[in-house]
Amino acid sequence: MNETSAALATARWPLTAAGETDWLRELADDDGLTGFMPLALPDAAWVLHSMYEHELGPTDMSYATYQRAVLNGGGPEVIPGLDPADVFGGTPGEPRGPRWRRLRWAELSRRTGDPVAPEGRLPCYRSFPSLWESNGWPVGISGPSEGSLDRTDWNRLVDILTEHSPQGAETRCLAYYNPLLQRAEDFDNLHVRAGTLADAKALYDHPDEDGWTPSNLWAQDRSWVLCTDYDLWATKVAGPAALVETFLNDTEVEAVRLPWAL
Repeated sequence: MNETSAALATARWPLTAAGETDWLRELADDDGLTGFMPLALPDAAWVLHSMYEHELGPTDMSYATYQRAVLNGGGPEVIPGLDPADVFGGTPGEPRGPRWRRLRWAELSRRTGDPVAPEGRLPCYRSFPSLWESNGWPVGISGPSEGSLDRTDWNRLVDILTEHSPQGAETRCLAYYNPLLQRAEDFDNLHVRAGTLADAKALYDHPDEDGWTPSNLWAQDRSWVLCTDYDLWATKVAGPAALVETFLNDTEVEAVRLPWAL
């Protein structure tokens, strides 16, 4: 955690009234337990959470099998050339080590023959069934984060939102964290913070949010809204067509349209 960023987030993102989510509750027709999933406003796209591949590539051993072997005393000899520190090291949400590269969903889809998202479904742990239906995901591929963005993707989302908001960095916005992110301790008083896009990157280091990105982030004028559902591997962006097109054409994040989930 960046201590300077954490202090900024604490100062600039105070808690605010739970009632700020009322419009989202009506829009999504949902209680927000895992996040309020918005309809298109008037357009929408899904930003796919990043995954990574080790320079050795996928192996014939599943992650679970490899983990058991390491816990039983195995080391680099379990898979020659692969140090367990390369697999289990690092900090969740932060860039992987130098031996890892970004693996695009589109590339993995071409390789496996699995669609990025089967029709009628959303990106989640059931994606890429050819990898997990037998023994689980192979060591050598680090799957997407569930229910939260990594720091690189979060920062890019904030940059794009800033470019497409009339008030730019001064855009007032709100962040909702679902109860499951708060250790499922309070389902009645919804957890909402208020701030600006200028300070949104600092939210990643908020000491009271345990490293989670918000379940929902939206402009106070309701022109756009993000939803990172607790159970999904992607973040929905709903807003003007120009904003959505920017996400779809961006070279840093990977975004897709899912016609059945607009």
